[in-house]
Amino acid sequence: MYAVIGGSGFEKFEGFEVLELLETSTPFGEASSGFKRVKVDGKEFLFLSRHGEHHEFLPSEINYRANIFALKKHGAKGVVSFSAVGSLAKELAPGDLVVPHQYIDRTKGLRSHTFLGNGLIGHISLAHPICSFMESQLKEMLQKSPLDFKVHFSKTYVCIEGPYFSTKAESLSYRQQGADIIGMSHFPEYALAREAGLPYLPCCFVTDYDGWDDSIPHVTVEEVVKVMKGNNAKAFQLFKNILSQKEFWIDSLSPEGGLRNGLFMSPDLIPKDKKPWLEILMR
Repeated sequence: MYAVIGGSGFEKFEGFEVLELLETSTPFGEASSGFKRVKVDGKEFLFLSRHGEHHEFLPSEINYRANIFALKKHGAKGVVSFSAVGSLAKELAPGDLVVPHQYIDRTKGLRSHTFLGNGLIGHISLAHPICSFMESQLKEMLQKSPLDFKVHFSKTYVCIEGPYFSTKAESLSYRQQGADIIGMSHFPEYALAREAGLPYLPCCFVTDYDGWDDSIPHVTVEEVVKVMKGNNAKAFQLFKNILSQKEFWIDSLSPEGGLRNGLFMSPDLIPKDKKPWLEILMR
């Protein structure tokens, strides 16, 4: 079953048939509100609003561990993530879709970012942080059925703490580091998805040009909200097309990675209080 994580501007989609409101309580606290099982065109999937159903959480306040655990517990097999991002490159224009395949973390250590620790020891590779198989399936789909907006692949996303937008100096420094888009919410989401063995496909819609070019009006909430409305419809169109295909996660290698083979300790030494939820993440 697909799981959809909707970010800012994607808290809900018109056309969803809500089948069931789902439990948000997890061993890591409460997942974001707006967690439900829904249906579109006869296909069921899970939907979770990243910032909460009414956008009540800043990026730093999101309980990422609870969100990923709740998705896994309720049967998610692959995750499609929708987000709003700023552009650090002229060719990535507001309204375009960007599918990043690399990340730079510039958060400040405020976020609980791993299921490991407190007696559970392991190391997980993030060399290739998204599901390359799902990415290739998306490319193939778009070649057969092009969309009426531009799509860019093989880009790098820099994740900042927020809630502030960048200074011009910061924005320019991220460009020098090789970042193409900027957002506040993908770390540690993609890393936790990898730990949980969930194939992760990020779909980022550009809303603005951040603050790096004085010839372009700098980002404002008003302008972002305006572009978001159009991006919501584009995201829904994209996901309906994805649902009409064979499940993108099938044959992905992601489920065989993460905690299933990343624990760096004897199974006999796993703390007893962690075994029940660890079994869910490793299944």
